[in-house]
Amino acid sequence: MNSESTPVAIVGAGLAGLTAAWSLRQQGVPVKLYEAGRQIAGLAGSFHDPDGFTYDFGAHFVTNRLAAAIGVGALCRDVRYYGESVLMRGRNYTYPFGLMQVPRYVGSGVSSRLRKHKPKNAADWYRAQYGNALANEVAIPLTEAWSGAKAEDLAPSVGDKLQAGIAQTVIHKLMSRFTHRAVTNGYSHDLPENPHVWHVYPQGGLGLLCRKLAEDIKDSIQLESPVESIVVENNRAVAVRVKGREHRAAAVISTAPCPILAKLVEGSDAVKPLSQFRYRPMVFVNLRFEGRGLLSDTVVWTPEQHFLFFRLTETPLSMPWLAPDGKTLITADIGCEVGDAIWRMSDQELGDRCLEQITEIIPDAHRRYFGCRVLKTPIAYPVFLNEYEEHRQKLAHSTGISGLYSIGRNGEFAHLLMEDIYWRTTAKMRHLAATLN
Repeated sequence: MNSESTPVAIVGAGLAGLTAAWSLRQQGVPVKLYEAGRQIAGLAGSFHDPDGFTYDFGAHFVTNRLAAAIGVGALCRDVRYYGESVLMRGRNYTYPFGLMQVPRYVGSGVSSRLRKHKPKNAADWYRAQYGNALANEVAIPLTEAWSGAKAEDLAPSVGDKLQAGIAQTVIHKLMSRFTHRAVTNGYSHDLPENPHVWHVYPQGGLGLLCRKLAEDIKDSIQLESPVESIVVENNRAVAVRVKGREHRAAAVISTAPCPILAKLVEGSDAVKPLSQFRYRPMVFVNLRFEGRGLLSDTVVWTPEQHFLFFRLTETPLSMPWLAPDGKTLITADIGCEVGDAIWRMSDQELGDRCLEQITEIIPDAHRRYFGCRVLKTPIAYPVFLNEYEEHRQKLAHSTGISGLYSIGRNGEFAHLLMEDIYWRTTAKMRHLAATLN
């Protein structure tokens, strides 16, 4: 197949798809990017309301290293502070220093280090890493609320997303205080983190990164063009079908969620096991309040089961420009299933339910509250169930089909954040370009 005349077909114009297209174009490889929606960016976009509030699908952070690589470093603001705490029995414990002062957590954690065994599931992993007390009271309840699955049913690889150890966390927290910047910790696994890598936020929202990547490849982007199938011949991806027409491709790069990719491929059963992979739907309730500094920290984790939400985030504590002066935004993260009672609730009902529980944390919340905005996504986080862990690990190496690549958070079925998506994708595209050339 002649790669000089036959483009690489890319499915999806989110951060991963745009990065792949931009990287290949830089290396002289022709591309054609197909996006089902009316605009680029996908979940990497921001929403603004007339009152001056900005909403994201969760508290997204961009690093200065990523912003510089894409060419938007000068258009980003530094995040000066970021902190997390855990609410237990009405008391806040900062992470990690506050939790380290709880004797039962420290004692249990030390004793767990003395026992060596291979964990069979996520529950085993947490108990081995943190000790029974912290695992049972904090880590496991949060994981189950976030994933919608029992920790005993989750693979121990859930711990892969928590690669930053306590020692690194302490060092980076101290460096944040010294530099007055939110030094990253656990936000980049593909490249090393250090005090020179910190959080920033693009002016105008996260979509700036995607718009910048799209500048040089606008002629290759086709919006409102959903890919109906990926054609495989002799175990090689050779074409995509769009609006009933078949378009030959030197290779196919998919950013689609794994179960969707399994349905798209025709001519091979290699990716059929991906159809069983599960993602956790999520509802983000963005509550607006008068005042600021209503939470003890930017992020407050709520592992106690009576809470509807498992995490509260007051983003203006880290990024004050996301709310007007004198006002704040608190995002409540709620795990659910598409079509269940939570998913079907109206914005007002969700706001009222969250407000009722937030009064435990903010006593005068009702007086300060003036409405909410709700964002829902059916695909938020990959759920690492043990039942398909073997297939997940195989996908990490290959789709099993020559010329078919699955990239990005949804495509790789991995807990990837924005910087890792960029570096991992550009590395794969360099390999692909060398293969085609």
